[in-house]
This record gives sequence, structure tokens and C-alpha cells, in this order.
Amino acid sequence: MAVERRRVLRNLCGATAAGAAGTLLGACSDTTAAPPERPGTASPSPAARHAAPTSAASRAVASPAALPPHLPDQVRHGPRDRPNVALTFHGQGEPALAEAVLTTAERAGAHLTVLAVGTWLDAHPGIARRILSGGHDLGNHTQHHVDISAMNAADAYREIDDCARRLRRLTGSAGTWFRPSQAVLATPLVQRQARKAGYAHCLSYDVDSLDYTDPGADAVRGTVLAAVRPGSVVSMHLGHTGTLEALPGILDGLRGRGLSAVTATRMVRA
Repeated sequence: MAVERRRVLRNLCGATAAGAAGTLLGACSDTTAAPPERPGTASPSPAARHAAPTSAASRAVASPAALPPHLPDQVRHGPRDRPNVALTFHGQGEPALAEAVLTTAERAGAHLTVLAVGTWLDAHPGIARRILSGGHDLGNHTQHHVDISAMNAADAYREIDDCARRLRRLTGSAGTWFRPSQAVLATPLVQRQARKAGYAHCLSYDVDSLDYTDPGADAVRGTVLAAVRPGSVVSMHLGHTGTLEALPGILDGLRGRGLSAVTATRMVRA
């Protein structure tokens, strides 16, 4: 599987125009290129370079959005009378694939919503600000991605709060959205713990791409485009090559219907 993922990324990078190739090749790398060493200075470690980006864009900081007061506790879709769709991604998996998904969306003028798993942020701390620097939403998908619906109140709160703490440390904010792990909808108990951790609304979805079953790019694209409509929130996953390969066709299909891929925050506020 790892060999296949590298092959897909190489093919995608090689297929880009020469002027844009450098950007995607950078996105397809697991590490950031080291800057030239200055005489008399020690070269920072790869981990330090990844965790402390220096560009203005990478210093983006999350700020919790003011959401409409009429919003339900659990958001399954946005307004049906506006031409917007939210593509939401469960955030974990190989950072190279995540970077390629973000770059693909950005080139198409699309913005995504990533619900990050805390252990993923621990392993790849630079990805949090990379998501924000592209104009995407970043939220909470628990610390360990376990079955939160089966937990007692204390353990569920810990799962949510531990991820929120990582988000605040990395970006300055816990973000606007929480999505329960291994569940479409949060139970009343989980909703209470999410509110206690600072999340007034849980972000669910009304379209499941089923991309985590790895059915292939054509199937992922077909499933999404067959079900999506104005206001839809689509559930997708980073870390799957089929999802990356399906994304350009999904974005083309949305555009063909006059629909825009926007963040969940923008969709509910539009």
C-alpha cells in the first residue's frame, strides 16, 4: 500500500505543469526542504523546521467563528437555498496525501474543513497551520479516534479536551467544530462533553463518500456526486489515495452544477 501511495503521488506530481510542479512536489514530500546553513549556525532538526514554520502564511492562527444563533446543536447540512457544499475530511493519515489534497483544492479555488485527530497532530504538528494557511477550517475529531459513543462522560470529555488542547497549542484556538469519532451523530452525553470543552455545535454530515473503504476513485466520485445537493456536508478522509484521485472530478462535478466547495463555517454563515 505504501508503494502504491508513493506511485500515485509521483504520478500526480509529474503530471503538473512545469510552473506549478514545484508546489505540488513540495506537498508530496514528508519533510520541508532545509534552508541553506549560515556560517557559524547550527542547522535546525527536521522536526523543529516542521513545527515552527516561518512564512507569513504558515503563521496563520485559528480563530473560533461566531456562528448563527439559530444553528442546531448538531449540524448535518447547511442552507439548501444557497449554492454551497462543505467537503469535510477526517484528519489523519500520511501527511504527504493530506498536503496533496489541500493543494488540489486550493488550485481549484475550493476550501475544505479538516477535523483533526489529536495523535495525528502530535506526530505532524506542522500540518495544523498548513491547513489554516490555505484558508481551510480546522476542528476537533478527538484525541485517539476511538468509539466515543461507548465512553463514560469523563473519558469522552478527556478525548475531546485533549485534542482541543493540542489545537490551541499549535494554532492559538481549539477551532469552531467538533465531530465525534466513529459516529455520524454525537450522543446527548457526547454533546454535553463537547459543549463543556468549548464546542457549541457538533458537525455531522448528510453525504458519506465511503472513501475509507477504498472502493477506488471512480466509486468515491460517483457516490458523492450522486448524493450531493446545495447545503450538503460531505464526509471524506485524508490518507486515502482514492480520495485524492477522486477530488478533481468531484470539484469539477460541483462546478458543473453551479456549486462551490466552501468551509463548513462559511456555509452556515453565508
